[in-house]
Amino acid sequence: MKEDLESNSLKRSKSKEAGKIFKVASGNFMEMYDFAVYGFYAAFIAQTFFPSDNEFTAVLKSFIAYGVGFLMRPLGAVVLGAFMDKHGRRNGLLLTLSIMAIGTFSIAVCPSYEQIGILAPIIVVCGRLLQGFSAGAEVGGASVYLAEIAPKGLRGFYVSWQSGSQQIATIFAGLVGLGMYYLLGDQLTGEWGWRIPFLIGCLIIPFIVYIRRSLEETPEFKAIGHKAPKTFKAMMSSVAQNWRIVVLAVMFVMMTTVTFYFITAYTPRFATRALGLTKLDAFTLTAIIGLSNLFWLPFSGYLGDKIGRKPIILVMTTIGLFTAYPALSFLTSGDTSFGKIVMVELWLSFIFGAYNGVMIVSLSEFIPKEVKALGFSFAYSIAVAVFGGFTPVVSEILIENTGNPASPAYWLTFAAFCSFIASLIIFKKGGIYDKARSNAWEK
Repeated sequence: MKEDLESNSLKRSKSKEAGKIFKVASGNFMEMYDFAVYGFYAAFIAQTFFPSDNEFTAVLKSFIAYGVGFLMRPLGAVVLGAFMDKHGRRNGLLLTLSIMAIGTFSIAVCPSYEQIGILAPIIVVCGRLLQGFSAGAEVGGASVYLAEIAPKGLRGFYVSWQSGSQQIATIFAGLVGLGMYYLLGDQLTGEWGWRIPFLIGCLIIPFIVYIRRSLEETPEFKAIGHKAPKTFKAMMSSVAQNWRIVVLAVMFVMMTTVTFYFITAYTPRFATRALGLTKLDAFTLTAIIGLSNLFWLPFSGYLGDKIGRKPIILVMTTIGLFTAYPALSFLTSGDTSFGKIVMVELWLSFIFGAYNGVMIVSLSEFIPKEVKALGFSFAYSIAVAVFGGFTPVVSEILIENTGNPASPAYWLTFAAFCSFIASLIIFKKGGIYDKARSNAWEK
């Protein structure tokens, strides 16, 4: 009887912890779903809101609108990240989700350029700005929350589900795209069908807000809340004093964000434009990538908990540095088949997933604890805004100007190089990471 009671108690405890992960990660699901859907339907969005006689110009405008949302991330990170450090992780996560909902809804229902003229692209850009503003603190807030509730020895595994939820969103968005392709076809999807995935997102958001309301504040925040800077100015001063850590953190994130937005947001366009595959192939490929990412992220997070973050980080940045161009060169040379692109994209997925699974939790561990949500969100947002978010734009321009469909690999290699250098400095013996863990996490 006693053993049965203990077993049932353990099951309830595990179920409760899984519920917390689900509630926190659900917002990241929504964020990535919106971003993935925009990338999938960039060509149709370009036709609707950014008309042009030149397809390249129209799509580039659409991707620029996609990218400007990322420029709002640093501002969102500062404002909302500071809010989380002052008022709590739970309240901040509810606020980011509410702002995200407004941005998504505005894009879903915006009239076309033909109907309202220049107001159409302005509304779309404003919607992207709101999405970017909210996303600026969503990733950081969710990651920090998961890190602070995780049991000792499972922090990497817990935090990996922040990114894992984004992969579920990618898979779901890919499946929605496949359904749209079969039910409506290109013509109807281009005319109005592309709005349906955005409206689906609008219907999901109220449910996520509802379940997030039941989140409890983290014990870590309760313990340090009285020590955190009390004013916004004091918080920013604390971040400024640690500017070296912020710069290194930006570089540390670069390989993750550039690789991720290449294999998700840009892959549908890359597959159809540079490789001549059908939209059906592109949607199928995106779903496959999402499944691959979903495997590697928690696996790497768990492995990092057992053998340490450093070896995985250094191995994966080295692999990313030396294999990006050979992989894309192999893909774009000779005959291109669906199987060939799946193989290469799965390789890039492995690089992203295995690196990100330990990178995110490492970032949460060496950012100063008094401004952890703000510092994490700000560094991550700068990396996304300046580098990752504009990966589709950079890739499009590189291919257009070089005539080399493998040229986006230059961008991937540059990002891997920056993360490799940052990793060497961060994980140097007795350096930033070692000091942060001894001072904050293991006490």
